[in-house]
Amino acid sequence: MIKNYGQRYTFPVMVWLTIFFVIPFSIILVGSFMGKGLYGGFEPVFSLDAYTAMFSATMRKVTVNTIFISVATTIITVLIAIPTAYHIARSRYKENLLFLVIIPFWTNFLIRTYAWLTILRTNTGLINVSLMSLGIIKEPLPTFGNDFSIVLGLVYGWLPDMVLPLYAALERMDRSLLEAASDLYAPGRSVFRRVIWPLSLPGVIAGSMLVFIPSLGAFVTPAILGGGKSLMIGNIISNQFLAAHDWPFGSALSTLMMILMLIGTLIYFRSTSREGAKT
Repeated sequence: MIKNYGQRYTFPVMVWLTIFFVIPFSIILVGSFMGKGLYGGFEPVFSLDAYTAMFSATMRKVTVNTIFISVATTIITVLIAIPTAYHIARSRYKENLLFLVIIPFWTNFLIRTYAWLTILRTNTGLINVSLMSLGIIKEPLPTFGNDFSIVLGLVYGWLPDMVLPLYAALERMDRSLLEAASDLYAPGRSVFRRVIWPLSLPGVIAGSMLVFIPSLGAFVTPAILGGGKSLMIGNIISNQFLAAHDWPFGSALSTLMMILMLIGTLIYFRSTSREGAKT
């Protein structure tokens, strides 16, 4: 009876995953081993040209840049989210503060990215115009079209995804541990290193996966805030399908991205299962 009940409710999930994940991924995977069509599409011949092209100097540079931006975004987001989540968890107004954290989700991500464009533009952006009008700077700062603007946009976009798991972890923290540390005159750094950090680690791991994986495949933010000067793998994939019409190469890059994301997801589930076994 229990077995039939489980099969009844897992069947729709399996159908959904098959239609929207397994079949599309299989098409991309098979297409990555085909030849390039003259006007796009796939040529039904076996070819490894797409995977050979992935080892070019340009792609190595783009891959390193993508990993660098994704790691930098994750680290900066963690550094901002830990004190933010800790303050919310200890505040009397945690519901109101959580509401403020969630508000950005009510606005389309594309609109929020374009909002940063009006702030960061080199000559007409709000930052440079304000600083130059006040006489603080004479030449505009390079706030647009580089890795800085991309990381800033990604940090802003994914910060709530880091704050919420951290808040969930810190909100369950036993306050008596902090009181005991205070009674023993432990300095703030020791309290953070021996009490707060270990207890927040599950939230850090969960939030890091929620930030790193989308950052790895980001293409909207680099396309808008990067100004075409700083590219990530997501931009290359989009360009191969929409402009260059090299579908096998785009499929090969998509397969690589999917494998990296699956590895990250497996690492996350493995770490969370270990944490659960310890507790």
